[in-house]
Amino acid sequence: MTFYKIFKALCRFWFSIVLKTKVIGAENIPEHGAFILAANHVSNWDPPFLGTFIDREISYMGKEELFKNPIMAKICRALHVFPVKRGAADKSAIKTAVKILKDGKCLGIFPEGTRSKTGKLGKAESGVSLIAAMTKSIIIPAAIVNTEKIFSREVKFPNLAVIYGSPMKFSGSTKDKDALNDFAQNIMLEIAKLKASV
Repeated sequence: MTFYKIFKALCRFWFSIVLKTKVIGAENIPEHGAFILAANHVSNWDPPFLGTFIDREISYMGKEELFKNPIMAKICRALHVFPVKRGAADKSAIKTAVKILKDGKCLGIFPEGTRSKTGKLGKAESGVSLIAAMTKSIIIPAAIVNTEKIFSREVKFPNLAVIYGSPMKFSGSTKDKDALNDFAQNIMLEIAKLKASV
């Protein structure tokens, strides 16, 4: 059994059995083929939380600072995390993301580009749309609820939930910046609807 599968099994026990997470819409996850899983981001728990309840393995971008420590870098790579430079267009990270999808695998993206400090949804960056356009991949929007409250002083056992939405598809051009931006914001609107549904 790989490190990824062992880690996922531990997360599934933690999130499902101990914290009793509510999972909605897992049937929307494709059994085969490439797709982008796009979710809001409120906690460091979000990457494992998002992938725990589906059968597919997911790759994520992670800030390049995580890879400066050799041990952390090895753990990240074992969990299918690859580095990305924040604050600028990282062609290497985009190239890696495109390859993952063209290989028929799953890519997890947080369109806001960083964690929300308030729990409220922020504006999406257009990178998610660009990668979708370059690979013709579908996007599954997903809403993460209350992971920022895990181990908080106020709540010992928060009411956690993850909702996987219906597939979305970008049909515009990679060169149409307005269309790319509009679609990215539409993803966030869909995430907002999913979050409000629980």
